[in-house]
Amino acid sequence: MIFARNPHRGNFRPATSGLKFALVASFALTATAPLAACGPTIFEDASALSVVGDPPPPPPKPKVVQEKPKRVVVEENRIKINEKIEFDFNKATIRPESDGLMAEIISVIKENPHIKKIAIEGHTSSEGSDKYNLKLSDKRAKAVMEYLVKKGGLPKEMFTAKGFGESKPLSDESTEEGKENNRRVEFNIVEQDVTRKRVAIDPESGEKTVIEEKTKTEADGSGPPPPPPPPAK
Repeated sequence: MIFARNPHRGNFRPATSGLKFALVASFALTATAPLAACGPTIFEDASALSVVGDPPPPPPKPKVVQEKPKRVVVEENRIKINEKIEFDFNKATIRPESDGLMAEIISVIKENPHIKKIAIEGHTSSEGSDKYNLKLSDKRAKAVMEYLVKKGGLPKEMFTAKGFGESKPLSDESTEEGKENNRRVEFNIVEQDVTRKRVAIDPESGEKTVIEEKTKTEADGSGPPPPPPPPAK
């Protein structure tokens, strides 16, 4: 309680009206202070902001990794070699740079147990005599077979090897590229297991169910169809 002195009577009385005013004023200041602090700050300026420096570069594009084509591919009736087996000049010795390719051929044969017999064929260009080319191609075909058996551990009875010289050209030999294309070794599948399946299809779901499966060893003594004759010069 606060008392105020009365100058006329010399005594004191409660100073209630002044206290009420002081409390109201104090409450008003206290209540308005946080409102002023929480209000938004507004800047009035019509000038444009300029960005100093160059913009960041765009992110790099993801690298597209193209898978290299396989060097050895199993097809319906042959093993296709997309790289040449290299031999010493005029010899039947397989060069060391072809060891990787030969190892890949061995792996592919082992990974495909349905292949039972392979006919290895050697071919040459028309350079040289017919007799010489026939003999050289035969030696090279047999050298490949020996490599697969001795270094690859494959059964010898799985293979036959024969040279055909220049009798089965693939390309016209008017260019060096054509001659090189005719010098080759081929792997023809002459016997393999063929699996045939009978399948029932659900008419509602389309789901397939194997109801019969038979595996049969089929021989193809003809090998792949002969290449077309080179165009006339």
